[in-house]
Amino acid sequence: MNEATTMTKDPIRGTLTKLIKHSNATFSADDVLREFRITKEKRNNRKLLKILEIISKHQPKASEHLQEAAKLLEKKDPFYCLLNFLNYYSDTNIMQSIRKKDLSTSTPLLTKNIFDAVTPESVTDIKERVVQAASSGLSRTAQNNNSIISAALMSTTTATAATTNLTNSLGSTLFPSSKANHSSESLWEFHNIDNFQFQQSNIAAIPITSQENLLLYDLIYCLTGMRGSYITPEGGSSVSGQTFSMKFKISDQIHSSLRDIAQEILPLASHYTCIQKFIQKATFSNCSQVLQALSEALNNLIHDYYLLLAQLESELNAGNLTLHKMLFYVRPTLNTMEVLAGAVSLIVANELRGGQALTLLFNQISALTGDEESQKFMIQLTQRAAVPYMNILQLWIQKGVINDPQQEFLVEDNEVIRREELPEHYSADYWEKRYTIRRERIPCFLEKVSDIILRTGKYLNVIRQCGKKVTLPQTMNLQFSPTNQNHIAVVQNAYRFASKNLLEVLLKENDLMGHLMSVKRYLLLHQGDFITQFMDACEDELAKNVDKVLPMTLENLLGLTLRLSSAKHDPYKDDVHCELLTYDLVTQMSKIMNNEEEYWQTHDRLDLNGLECFAFRYEVKWPISLVLNHIAISKYQMLFRQLFYCKHVERQLCKIWKENSIAKKFSPQAAELYRSAFTLRQRMMNAVQNLEYYMMIEVIEPNWHIFIQNMSKVENVDEVLSFHQDFLDSCLKNCMLTDTTALNRSIFKMCNICLKFCEFIQKSQRFFLDAELTCMMCDSNDEDNSDSDHDFSSQKQSESSLAPTDTFSERVKRFDLEFTGLLIGLLKQINDVASDNPSDRFINLVHRINFNSFYNEQMDKLCAKDSMITTTHH
Repeated sequence: MNEATTMTKDPIRGTLTKLIKHSNATFSADDVLREFRITKEKRNNRKLLKILEIISKHQPKASEHLQEAAKLLEKKDPFYCLLNFLNYYSDTNIMQSIRKKDLSTSTPLLTKNIFDAVTPESVTDIKERVVQAASSGLSRTAQNNNSIISAALMSTTTATAATTNLTNSLGSTLFPSSKANHSSESLWEFHNIDNFQFQQSNIAAIPITSQENLLLYDLIYCLTGMRGSYITPEGGSSVSGQTFSMKFKISDQIHSSLRDIAQEILPLASHYTCIQKFIQKATFSNCSQVLQALSEALNNLIHDYYLLLAQLESELNAGNLTLHKMLFYVRPTLNTMEVLAGAVSLIVANELRGGQALTLLFNQISALTGDEESQKFMIQLTQRAAVPYMNILQLWIQKGVINDPQQEFLVEDNEVIRREELPEHYSADYWEKRYTIRRERIPCFLEKVSDIILRTGKYLNVIRQCGKKVTLPQTMNLQFSPTNQNHIAVVQNAYRFASKNLLEVLLKENDLMGHLMSVKRYLLLHQGDFITQFMDACEDELAKNVDKVLPMTLENLLGLTLRLSSAKHDPYKDDVHCELLTYDLVTQMSKIMNNEEEYWQTHDRLDLNGLECFAFRYEVKWPISLVLNHIAISKYQMLFRQLFYCKHVERQLCKIWKENSIAKKFSPQAAELYRSAFTLRQRMMNAVQNLEYYMMIEVIEPNWHIFIQNMSKVENVDEVLSFHQDFLDSCLKNCMLTDTTALNRSIFKMCNICLKFCEFIQKSQRFFLDAELTCMMCDSNDEDNSDSDHDFSSQKQSESSLAPTDTFSERVKRFDLEFTGLLIGLLKQINDVASDNPSDRFINLVHRINFNSFYNEQMDKLCAKDSMITTTHH
């Protein structure tokens, strides 16, 4: 046969022969074909490339074609690579000519054409084989020596592997028509490869037994996701509600009884396709780790599924399989696959991931009670799927670190920058906002311990940030099992370990209680001598307008006072600093109670003096700042400012008492003028001192005692934070510094009246001196002048010098009325609040101030007046 004839009948062999001839190579075309048809286990790509290099060494652009061939060998079947290479040097398009050949031929291309080998002697043998095939119902496709299942076992998700194995199974004439198809289409999705369709014969006339055999082969094809001759997918897949389903059409030529049985088996193909779709979707790198683990577990299950089909095919080839037997064999698998397909359909339809997917799988286990086999498979899948989630959980409760690239763990880390770069007030939000629980990500089997999981990691994280190494006393083996609660016990043990270690870091290594005692000593005025000395030293400076107060002067006076008082032995005295706030106490209180987180930022200063803006600041370092954070210090400052202001008012009233002692030397007529002022001063002193006593002795001290008792029994840091917050909130509430803003304003107004009164008395001091001089002159001259005349002239002079319109006695009376009105209003407000909250201590303050029922009559009148106004409005 000449070269032209060879090229026409066999373009592959002809092109190879031409290239070998031009290259003077010593091997033949059959040798080359044999090398490129060798199995994958024995293949040597270097050797194949060397063969191509030899036969193309005198050809144009040989190096470019060899580079392309090297790339194809890494991704494609070697025979496909050979055909692509020969296509550059062939006069005809080898790829197209190959596709035109009959796919169902079982003759490989490396052998001679079957028609060249037919002899008269073989005609009888061929006839016998055809009759035997017809009687047994075997099609030419089914007579392949290679198994259908062998292709499926080698590939389930990528079209490259699937196409390669199908090539080995059905012959060397099947190749993808384009690179795009080769990379995107999957055989298990019933795709037409190169527009190939199995040829259908007219089988309506053949015996039902032969039809059954043909149908069995087609069923095996369909159960691996490939098109058959008589069973084809109808209209593609569909989603009904949240369940994936695929319909199949069986040829009308098949007997109806056989079609009915086949229809009972075909749902297995739909379930298989649904699972394969899920596996393919879950293989992407950005997919949930839980879904990837589930996909891997399903892949192992699919492998067992392929083994079942291989056994069925073996029985079919041996002539021992019928449709009834096949239905019996696949029934358990059909039930299991239905359950699994339903589960993955729900996951895909609802876009579940992480903990949500695990919850669904866990619920499926409970729903399968009674179906032992399916439940067993679901337990195995859930355990496998939970492995990455449990690994993240183990790292969190073991080291306080979150490694959650797909954002599916129940704890979310809100950290965006390094802690040393965080703003000043970060510790205030650290505990509550750094780590948070995402309820939608919690698997149902961890719901009960989710809060413990959060706290465990937070504790370990704080310990780690303190530079202390975290080492668990025993090896942690955290695995999920739906049949026991071992994972719960592991979480609880880790929690106890973390809690104990962090408490030791706070209480022992960083002396938390020592810091709290220092805060109480300075911000709650527990150190009496220090406060007195500090107020003596700073009184003049704090009396100035706040813009004129020098903070450095206050700091120097504070340091001097600390070292002169008994506070000099406090190891944390240097943590106390002076601060001039930009708002008064009422503004601070309203903003804190309204949760305005940025209230500490700069505001326009009001016309305030230094005393009204002054507060102590207590600075602490990590991790003590978790407890004494900015919010906690601000609450201490609120208590301090009210106590400090009341203490200042008390000091001013005491000064008046000292200065007014000279009035004892006045004559009875002159002293009468000042008696009402002294009486008012005493009532003011009584109210302010009882207010101080109430806040310090009846509120702060009992609550501090309860706090210390609770701290002696704490087991974790959350209890420390809770007890400390309860202490502060209780003190603020009973000191009228929370939602009872009207009470605080009344206290502030009452104190202001006291200060104005003190200022008025101090300005009137020169009149007291004049009165004293008058008395002294009367005694020294021993004249018998009328005392009343002297007294009257003295009184006249003092009263006329106070104001153009008001006399001294009138001003005192006005202060008396204003103070009494404010005090009675305050007592009434306290009564109203106490009636709504009987458990609070407010009523104690009323009893202390009005201990002798002095203000009862005025209070009754005020209550009656309010009742009349209320009745009129109604």
